[in-house]
Amino acid sequence: MATEEALSQPRPVPINSHDTALCIIPPKHLWPSFNRLRSLYDKAYEKWPPHINLVYPYVQVEDLPRASELIASEIKQVPLDVLNIRLDATDVFPHRHDNTVFIYDSDEDRTSKLHDLRRVALKALAHTTTTNYRMHMTVGQSRDLSASSHKFLLQKTSLLPAVEWTVDKLYILVRERLEIDGNAFSRMKVWGTLDLTTFATCRADSPENFDKSQLLIGAIDEMSNIAPGNMSLTNYPYTWSDEGKWAQHQCSPAKLSKETGLSPLTIASYNVLAEFHYPPSEARYPLIVRNILQQAILADVLILQEVTDSFLSFICQNDDIRRHYRFVSNGPPNQDDMEPLPSHLNVVVFSRRPFSWSWLAFHRSHKGSMIVEFTDIGKQDADIFTPTILATVHLTCGLTDGSVSAKKLELKALLAHLSDKYPQNPWVLAGDFNITTSSYTIEAALKKKVISSQTVAYLKGLEGMLSKAGLVDTWKAARVRYGDFMGIEQGFGHQTDIFEGEEGATFNPTVNELAAEIVGNGLNNRPQRYDRILVKGGDFLVTGFTMFGRKLGRLYETTPIGVSEVKDASEDRLSYASDHWGVRCSLKVIQPEDNISHEDTSKLSVPVYINPASSSLDNVSELKRCLDGLGIFPSEVDITRRKEAFELLKSVVLEDDLVTESNKPAFVLVPVGSYGLGVWTASSDVDCLCIGPISAKTFFALATQRIRKAEDRGIILRRRVNAHSGTMLELEVLDVKIDLQYCPSTIIAATWPHAMRLPATDSVFALPTQTLAKLKPARDMYYIRQTIPDYAVFRTAYYLIRYWAKQRGIYSAKFGLLSGIQISVLLTRVCKLLSHEETPIPLPSILTTFFQHYANFDWTTQLAFDPFFHDRLRYVRTAREPVAVLGFYPPSLNTALNASLPSVRVISNEFKRADTLLSQEGMDWTTFLSATQGSAEFLAAFKTFIKIDAQFWGVSLAKGSGFVGWLESRCIMLLVDLNRRLPNIYPRIWPARFVNKDDSGDETDYQGYYLIGLDKWEGFNEDPMSRDDMKTALSSLRAALSKFEGQIRGDEKYFDPNTSWMSASLVNRSELGALRLDDREWGEYTIGDDDFDDEEEDEIFDSNDEDQSRTETPTGKSKSKKKTIASLPPRPAYTGKFRSSADVINRIRWDPNMDSGDYIVGYEDRFLGIKERTLDSWKAEQTDEEFIPQHRILYFKRKSDGVIVWDRKERRDTIFGTGISSINSG
Repeated sequence: MATEEALSQPRPVPINSHDTALCIIPPKHLWPSFNRLRSLYDKAYEKWPPHINLVYPYVQVEDLPRASELIASEIKQVPLDVLNIRLDATDVFPHRHDNTVFIYDSDEDRTSKLHDLRRVALKALAHTTTTNYRMHMTVGQSRDLSASSHKFLLQKTSLLPAVEWTVDKLYILVRERLEIDGNAFSRMKVWGTLDLTTFATCRADSPENFDKSQLLIGAIDEMSNIAPGNMSLTNYPYTWSDEGKWAQHQCSPAKLSKETGLSPLTIASYNVLAEFHYPPSEARYPLIVRNILQQAILADVLILQEVTDSFLSFICQNDDIRRHYRFVSNGPPNQDDMEPLPSHLNVVVFSRRPFSWSWLAFHRSHKGSMIVEFTDIGKQDADIFTPTILATVHLTCGLTDGSVSAKKLELKALLAHLSDKYPQNPWVLAGDFNITTSSYTIEAALKKKVISSQTVAYLKGLEGMLSKAGLVDTWKAARVRYGDFMGIEQGFGHQTDIFEGEEGATFNPTVNELAAEIVGNGLNNRPQRYDRILVKGGDFLVTGFTMFGRKLGRLYETTPIGVSEVKDASEDRLSYASDHWGVRCSLKVIQPEDNISHEDTSKLSVPVYINPASSSLDNVSELKRCLDGLGIFPSEVDITRRKEAFELLKSVVLEDDLVTESNKPAFVLVPVGSYGLGVWTASSDVDCLCIGPISAKTFFALATQRIRKAEDRGIILRRRVNAHSGTMLELEVLDVKIDLQYCPSTIIAATWPHAMRLPATDSVFALPTQTLAKLKPARDMYYIRQTIPDYAVFRTAYYLIRYWAKQRGIYSAKFGLLSGIQISVLLTRVCKLLSHEETPIPLPSILTTFFQHYANFDWTTQLAFDPFFHDRLRYVRTAREPVAVLGFYPPSLNTALNASLPSVRVISNEFKRADTLLSQEGMDWTTFLSATQGSAEFLAAFKTFIKIDAQFWGVSLAKGSGFVGWLESRCIMLLVDLNRRLPNIYPRIWPARFVNKDDSGDETDYQGYYLIGLDKWEGFNEDPMSRDDMKTALSSLRAALSKFEGQIRGDEKYFDPNTSWMSASLVNRSELGALRLDDREWGEYTIGDDDFDDEEEDEIFDSNDEDQSRTETPTGKSKSKKKTIASLPPRPAYTGKFRSSADVINRIRWDPNMDSGDYIVGYEDRFLGIKERTLDSWKAEQTDEEFIPQHRILYFKRKSDGVIVWDRKERRDTIFGTGISSINSG
């Protein structure tokens, strides 16, 4: 009997194969809900569809037909309830080496029915059920149960919305084993199905891929085309609905495409820094939202990187965010029907305008780009609307060979996708590019072999890829045109500490503690410009750029009732909101009818063409070592000493911390000149400008008093210098020479430094000409520092160019040669114009381009200016300007008014010489700079010289320095006269004073020489001069020298025959003897050097006359002020403040009782001395070709009787009756 029972029982079918499975698979339209996470966290994502295993391992492949029939037969005989599954809970299976995170059905009734189905299936195969089965759908794996990454994944999985469906089929999967590129690979395929309602089995002709299987398509799935993840899905944003929750918003592109695009368009991007420790702290979240909601930062589109589930849930709760940004690419994960974000670090787009988006996945998991298509932002051409495409960017981070290679692949894939799918659309690429820009970081990584030279080439290639795609960096475009005002907020001191490629950094560990914590003390602890907004150049006009998130805030914690300040003392601290600064740009979408020229600069601008440095010149490190070896860069001791000197001067002069009603300092002290520009050397003076609300006379009286009191603190007043531009104090502070000037302007002091952000047309600058002249150096300096593309490159290039110019004897403004501001203008325009090249131009190539450009520059006809500042230049160059190097702000544009034709020829020849040297094969920077012998080469280059002998035997430093300063400034007259008399002669002056080599330097009687070398100009006939021509030339030379001597000796104001002497003569080279350069100050500081004439000071600062000259004049006295006054005749009576020349001109022209045709203007020509012209022919407009500055007016005279009615020197005015009274003059 027992044998018969045994024979009647079915033979068990073995279930020991891992190559087959009996499982439940959800309807295909539900897959994206699982796959968005599975694709990133489940290592079996590509091998298995989303499934719940019913029996696994299952039967052998050859047993599948029999097993299917047995199970179908058993199910048909056993009545089963309808099986529903609802995946609504999360759990984890811990394993030995990893953990499995899964979702499951938490309802016991439903799961019991699933267990019943499993039991029936096993029974059909003659097996009994096991107790360790637990239904689950795998979402991903983790390594460490205690790690934050595991806890974040578990939390993310728990945020999945519950998914429910009715199980009507069981699926049979079979494994297909493959070999791909020599690697074994397997994948489950659909072998067949078992219908639970009809009990029929269905088998595919051959196993089908599960993502394309016809057996997996149900009735509901036939309506949709679902791809893995959401790569090809068109997604729509979420908006706050009337129901008080976020809901998906789907709009009709066809309807909205008829609308016009927004103009202007503002786009902001912000890496908000994800929290990497679980549970995530929300202390920074309010600070981030505060930064985003700043009125000046609110944008049309906002792209956030490193967004986590908790932060997105937090920001979506903010009412202001919901009101301004109506559309969000992803809904808040804490809303029941919303999915979590796919990754821990996500990109989310907020927008005021509707859009749709798709996801472009990169080769690395978690990396990709959100491709956003706006429905009503774009170009409208008749009835055709072309929408703007935004591609979000968050490239792989790090500086390794692998990470840089990954960046290259990601960027290449993105640009290829945009070019293929949207070739005619306007593009915007915005986000965290993670491209290392600091040259210091790159060089250090290469030196330590962290990266290879190929990786360095890849980094450069990334920039080239962007440029070749026609993309414009909005930061760079806005900076060169409008300026970056970050320097004003932080002060410019930080700029001197940066390296090439660190300008405009958005990730700065040297300032931001959050950034410093992330990078530690390694190679990456330098500023990097990671965050960018790029636009397709032909479709957008950049109109502005700013950064945000640079202000510290107090950390907060979330509470059950909202947000409150942190109470824990360990957390009660100030912090930045993120490790990155945010970036925001404003754009104009260019419509076809706009007809806007993208090169909006002046047509007068001379284009700059790149001249790449040769291989022997292109090493930046060697270039810097060369300059360092020459002692050009300041040492740390020099830097510290000058900082201390500046702070000491500030504390002494500004003494009392006076503030205005708006709680701002009443006075400001601003470094200008080379120190302000950050290009000073150890031998440079520090130029300072004080701005305040009081008069100049009061300020200098107060400053002098305070400085004298502080002599024991290391501050000495050396002398007081008076110039047409005003008074200047020469100081010595902690052994540092400082020149202090003053500008009286209440409005500028009260609005400093904000005033430096204002355009020149702002009413704040409706100031007297003299005040504007005082402010000009500061305004020009601020503009250069705000707009130069890479300050570190500019600074090093400036150092080299100035050193070269000094060595070649072409650096001295007073002699009509190059000056600091001129080098700045010339270099700035080259740097800016080269900033539009495909890749950042390295420092050596900027220098070689600089020298080649100006070697070929036509100085006589072309203008040198910044075309981004003077974008519509209307400058009229006069015959008095042999060269025009235009500065920036008024009142005077041409910085080269002292230039003469001879000096221009010298400058031009030197540029040609430099370009020729740099073009030689094998030339390096050390050889280039050492190829200059300076003054020795000058002395050997000429056979004949004009020797200007200057002598001074007085004691006063003010008089000695004033005498030589005046003499030097008048040498230009001699050069001009020589060129006029002898145009075929090439005169070249060396801009320094020589002395006999054997002079000890201790003499109190000073003697020195200024030398002008004479040669025949190469541009003239090479035939030798005849005897008669030679005699005529010598006669003209002597006449010119005699006239020059007469002009100098005849000026009683500056030449005192009792203490000084000068002569000019022709000498041969052999007559010069051995010479050396004189670096002495002529005279010593004496009591009275710092005294000044009150009335003269009043005239200087009360007059509105044009300031065009900075010739220094001595105002000090060799005796004390008290004794000097006692020796003078009684002071003449005054009848009111002496009226200016401008007032006189206006009175004569507009007074009906006066005939302007009866008056003559006497003025001083810079080269020809005193000249006259009729008042009616006097030109007052700067742009007029015959314009002459009013400060050169000496007198007004009536034609009819020859009476001088206004005399500046004697301060007599019969037009208004001011100045010295004629009644008491006798």
